[in-house]
Amino acid sequence: MALKPEITFDDFIKIDLRVATIEQADVHPNADKLLKLQIDLGPEGKRQICAGVRGYYGGDLPSLVGRQIIVVANLAPRTIRGEESNGMLLAASALDGEAVVDVVLLHPGKPVPAGSTVG
Repeated sequence: MALKPEITFDDFIKIDLRVATIEQADVHPNADKLLKLQIDLGPEGKRQICAGVRGYYGGDLPSLVGRQIIVVANLAPRTIRGEESNGMLLAASALDGEAVVDVVLLHPGKPVPAGSTVG
């Protein structure tokens, strides 16, 4: 897969990456590929994000609760299939050619307080 267009350092430092703790995970009622995650960002509060990882994590939603993930915390809110998403989780996609064969949620190497900065 080709790299995306180059960005400047000034563009990159605008991205606010934070550690979030998943408090609840549900299937999105209007989309087959999405999950609705209720996350805790510590001092930044709680919010909902929608993520296209249902095919990889939708079979065991309780195992997501309590997991820490990395999110883009300052992404503008967006309504996705009728549900508001307030951020985006980071995940690695393992490829076989152009096909995605696995998706792995990015997380800190050890537990840290929700809301911790990444960078």
